Amino acid sequence: MIELLGGGIYLLKGRFILKEADKKGKDEIANRLKQEGLTPLTGDIVEVEKAKKGTISYQILSSHNQSGDWQNLKLRFDALGSHDLTYVGIVQTAALGGIGEFPVPFVMTNCHNTLCAIGGTVAEDDHAFGFTAAQKYGGTFIPPNQAVIHQYMREMLTGCGKMILTVDSHTRYGALGTMGVGEGSPEIVKQMLNKTYDIAYPEVIAIYLEGEPKPGVGPHDVALAIIKAVYDNNFVTNKIMEFVGPGVHKLSVDFRNGIDVMTTETTCLSSIWCTDDTVKEYFAIHGRPDAYACLEPAEVSYYDGLVKVNLSKIDPMIALPFHPSNVWPIDELNRNASEILRQVEVEGQKQLDNANLPFRLTDKLANGRLKVEQGIVAGCCGGMFENITAMADILAGKSIGSGYFSLNVYPASQPIYLELIRHKAVERLMTAGAAFKPAFCGPCFGFGDIPAHGSLSIRHVTRNFKHREGSIPTNGQLASSALMDARSIAATALNGGMLTPATELEVEYTRAGYRFDPHVYDNRVYQGFGNPVPGTELKTGPNISSWPPIPPLAENLVLKIAAVLKDPVTTTDELIPSGEASTYRSNPQKLAEFTLGRKDPAYVGRSKAVKQLEEKRLGGLAKADAGQLFEQIVDAIGLPEHFAGNLPTTALGSLIAAVKPGDGSAREQAASSQKMLGGQANVAHEYATKRYRSNLINWGLLPFTVDPETFRQLLVDDLIHIPGIRQAVAEGSGKVRAFIIRGSTVSAIELKLESLSREERDIILAGCLINYYRGNC
Repeated sequence: MIELLGGGIYLLKGRFILKEADKKGKDEIANRLKQEGLTPLTGDIVEVEKAKKGTISYQILSSHNQSGDWQNLKLRFDALGSHDLTYVGIVQTAALGGIGEFPVPFVMTNCHNTLCAIGGTVAEDDHAFGFTAAQKYGGTFIPPNQAVIHQYMREMLTGCGKMILTVDSHTRYGALGTMGVGEGSPEIVKQMLNKTYDIAYPEVIAIYLEGEPKPGVGPHDVALAIIKAVYDNNFVTNKIMEFVGPGVHKLSVDFRNGIDVMTTETTCLSSIWCTDDTVKEYFAIHGRPDAYACLEPAEVSYYDGLVKVNLSKIDPMIALPFHPSNVWPIDELNRNASEILRQVEVEGQKQLDNANLPFRLTDKLANGRLKVEQGIVAGCCGGMFENITAMADILAGKSIGSGYFSLNVYPASQPIYLELIRHKAVERLMTAGAAFKPAFCGPCFGFGDIPAHGSLSIRHVTRNFKHREGSIPTNGQLASSALMDARSIAATALNGGMLTPATELEVEYTRAGYRFDPHVYDNRVYQGFGNPVPGTELKTGPNISSWPPIPPLAENLVLKIAAVLKDPVTTTDELIPSGEASTYRSNPQKLAEFTLGRKDPAYVGRSKAVKQLEEKRLGGLAKADAGQLFEQIVDAIGLPEHFAGNLPTTALGSLIAAVKPGDGSAREQAASSQKMLGGQANVAHEYATKRYRSNLINWGLLPFTVDPETFRQLLVDDLIHIPGIRQAVAEGSGKVRAFIIRGSTVSAIELKLESLSREERDIILAGCLINYYRGNC
């Protein structure tokens, strides 16, 4: 089904796969080149550096690079996007940098915080702010429920050869020939202020598709199979996935988009696909024929690895809690349900932070088969036209029954919804018992259709992390979700919630043609790009709060370890929860109260206690009796007495130690909330994603790494003394000597501070990106 080929791989005319090995392998490549009528690049051996430039990825990256050095990229993007959890902070920060108008199209969608059910007026206050920002700076404002962010970008902003940066981790438009990158808000601000996105040239992995999916197999099945194959071994982590091979041309654009959006769950940096007449037709349907260009690898192209996918052999899949990589073929799960579910229970229980709260799935077995309580198809991943029409084909003239099982469908945009009505798909699904709801990302991030305690929901969405569906284990609430394709969700609905792969059914799929109606957006979306109205006053509500003053990095640091997270991976959902916390994204201090709330509820109190001591220290610096105050602080935090004299140049703060933090969302609040609580650093074995590490840096948090043995020494309430940290950062040091202080015991450790650019070091020295802009713009 899926085969991984490591090491150098050559693709010849997009068809032949040859592994770079010894001289014999290179001779084989040279012979194959001759057979194909291709001229070897250097004598009889292919030159790797030239062949690397034969990828689609190189073509796009090089055309957006401002550095003149293709191995060290400084990228400028063609368009930017954000949604109602992030655009307030983006605009506020850009305004501090002196922005006059948005330099490229900036789209503000309202698809996350649209329930307006928590916190009174705060959600709609954010929307009012966004609309006035679009007027003032010349942006595009998408009113609530018109479209989820990625569907609007696909429909209206993509173009072959373009690059788009969006504040959402699922920024993936590769199937439309557009390289999408999901990052935190500070990277968007950099683009607005005509800065660049700086990154070393990434490795490129070919995803070689062959064969054709079976009827009943959908894009989620293919995506989950790929995720299972590459996640645990980091095969594509922080790399670009380039989709090639004859199987690409067997897939519709919706099918390609459905696979593509899930590449985020592999932890890759971005994705890109070769394009063809199918993509050309998509742009024509959407009234943008000029957006199409043929993208394909050169006659000889080189990849750093290859994932070979036989589409014909992929079966319906399910990703069980608590990760999209916990994937099983549905048929296998049905054959061995008791054994597999007990295994998942054991592994899942280890991940829960409330040991007294049992995690159960085996209690959902009925006659040896898993029975679920809810089905959801939603968002940029599930809510596409073809997914929903396939569901209508399965359920037409039938019923999901009047039991507890429910089926809810969220089309990804109003144009899709309208076309589903015209094709009577809505009628067929509603009469079968499904409920239709407007475009909304809530079911994907725990803010809509929250299942009941003890329930299991099957969802065609992007993630099924623990807590993601809205449960709060620390309050004794635990529900969970599994990922499935819309087709098998419909088949399961038809069977009253009994897990059923769509391939078990005899269905005639209609493959209805799609017509895009531009009037939906023409008559409702505010299009302000290129026409700013500078005199517009930004409308703010009582919950919209600006960032408090943040001091620059001190000469020395003493940091209290406020949390130690020993899970193999810590997601951004665990660092700052989704769901109800999202309401307060425009109020940094209030949002910070939720930090690690579902993982380590004591973290906030520990961090705030240190922050209060730091505020006392700063308040006493200019006072005559500062010495006495410093002695009190030394005693309060538990430092040896000799530190009192050093406190004028030694800041106090907190840090989080985690094995591998940052998997999942691009939300920079996972970092900024730590900063609001006095955080100064993270210590990790490694960082799960580039975007989380970038967020730490942009908020002035030192992204330390340590070896596993050092990590094992770290305990909550330990103090880490880092003398001369400011000098070390300024001088470009990659290693920093520090000391663990535990009562009267002091032991030396080494903290690594590697792969920081000069600008990133300057941002840390300034205290955060906002300070950096204040001093440089």
